[in-house]
Amino acid sequence: MTNDSLREIKLKLYASRGVQEYWILNWQLQQVEVYRREKAVLKLVATLFATDDLSSPLLPNFVCTVARLFV
Repeated sequence: MTNDSLREIKLKLYASRGVQEYWILNWQLQQVEVYRREKAVLKLVATLFATDDLSSPLLPNFVCTVARLFV
């Protein structure tokens, strides 16, 4: 089973359980993929890189530069 297959399985499982937002961190590329629930499915809404800020409507006042996640 490939990493992409596992990712799809997890996205479907989390969506079926009502997860509102899901972040996938890639330490090799130092990036974050942000998925948000749209019509009962988790959809990719952003791919953030080291100099970008990560925030979420689910976490008011939370802001973190992506690079800090990989220190």
